[in-house]
Amino acid sequence: MSRENWDNDYEYTPLLIKEPKETKQALKIPNINLLMAMFAACIGGTFQYGYNVSVINAPTKYVQDFINQTWIERYQIHVSSGVLTLMWSTIVSVFTLGGLIGVSVGGTLSIKLGRKGTLLVNNVLAMLAAMTMGLSYPTGLYELLIIGRLLIGLNAGIGLCVQPLYLVEIAPTSIRGFMGMGTSFFVTGGILTGQVMGLNELLGREEYWPILLSTTCIPAVLQLIFLPWFPESPRFLLIDRGDYEGCRKALRQLHSAADFDGEMEDMEKEKNNLDKEGLKAKKPWELFADRSIRWQLLTIVLLNSAQQLNGINAIYFYADYVFAQAGIPNEKIPYATVGTGACECITALTCGLLIEQLGRKVLITGGYTLMTICCILFTLTITFQDVSPLFPYLSMACVFAFILSFGLGPGGVTNILTMELFTQNARPAAYMIAGSMNWISFFFIGMVFPFIVIGLGQYCFLVFMAICTLVALYIFFIIPETKNKTFLEIQNEFKSGKKKMKMAHGTDGSGMTLLATSM
Repeated sequence: MSRENWDNDYEYTPLLIKEPKETKQALKIPNINLLMAMFAACIGGTFQYGYNVSVINAPTKYVQDFINQTWIERYQIHVSSGVLTLMWSTIVSVFTLGGLIGVSVGGTLSIKLGRKGTLLVNNVLAMLAAMTMGLSYPTGLYELLIIGRLLIGLNAGIGLCVQPLYLVEIAPTSIRGFMGMGTSFFVTGGILTGQVMGLNELLGREEYWPILLSTTCIPAVLQLIFLPWFPESPRFLLIDRGDYEGCRKALRQLHSAADFDGEMEDMEKEKNNLDKEGLKAKKPWELFADRSIRWQLLTIVLLNSAQQLNGINAIYFYADYVFAQAGIPNEKIPYATVGTGACECITALTCGLLIEQLGRKVLITGGYTLMTICCILFTLTITFQDVSPLFPYLSMACVFAFILSFGLGPGGVTNILTMELFTQNARPAAYMIAGSMNWISFFFIGMVFPFIVIGLGQYCFLVFMAICTLVALYIFFIIPETKNKTFLEIQNEFKSGKKKMKMAHGTDGSGMTLLATSM
């Protein structure tokens, strides 16, 4: 369908053409179709990731007993503690290997199958994972747990790559940050749900652990029921497929009338710009060779690595110890842990409500700054744990404050910036790179952190303090605010920032210095 025919078929509102920016800034509440589309995408996407990160913790002892029992039946001897530890760590960590593979192919699939199509096909992996993990106990094959965790890792990696793409591409510019926070909210919601499902009152008892692990099929079924009712990404339909009619129908279903003209105009500008430059969808290695987006690429690599290396995993590692020191009975500690998950979930929702008012830069810089302060305070309180009965409770306060600070900024805004710093042709590849760094950092901290704790004890948080400080400074000085800006405007702001830096460091009128050359 041509642009001219589309113009004749749809009546423009003159006021919206004259003042698109003001209209977009005034609109803050998404319509019900957009919210339901966000739920349909996230329930089988980032919710699955969060759920499978936490749900494996509750049945730890029961699965280890099952491995030992199976070993005795096969070889008539007890499994050694070293082999048992290796088997269990493999079951847990193979999830990250699957995630890394999944995120490496997710961007390519999103181009070939579309964002919605990839999410729907991805549920096959979740169903297979649920089946294999559920059958491990009745068949006496603990190897099925490894296969199931690998499959659900693949599912999570693809979902973490493609679902945020879908959210940012269906969202009006005025509430793009709010919609993007759906990724963080459903991750934390998945973590919290996994913690709750693992309580003894639900599926946390020994006889229920195979059912607990197989519940990963429920989010997949929900997505298969709800997502087909919603359209493919309008931006993908127009820019990647050139489908004006499909884009128009998708916009009408997802957006209000006030957004229709402005969003269509923004997408057409981006499409025309990419067509003029002859730019097609890029591969990850092509981004590394593109000097025009070097700062954007450095930013997402740094932020996605820091999301795992900033100490949030260390805080969860220490949480049980801190709760025990504060006098909470061992049988009640799982409920306190659920409280930490609830805190992060509530903070993610709060961040979603604030992000369009305060902006991305304020929230993520503030979050990392507060995390720096919490690292210092937590180191002090845990060092002087035995000095006064007050210090264990101060340590508890630091645990919750750190989690709240993470959820307020880094936990959610990192994903939004990854979406916003790239135009359509580079965004899938950027997500593959960002996701790979996230999973590699996740694996690295899981392998190295125990040795850091052994070597530094509570002083390990000084390492995380340094990381949080450096990231906060980088964000403050390098990253521009992206609130209420189109993707082209954000890209142009990075280009203008680079030109200013070249001129400021230039030794002659042309600014041809070593710094300019390196950029």
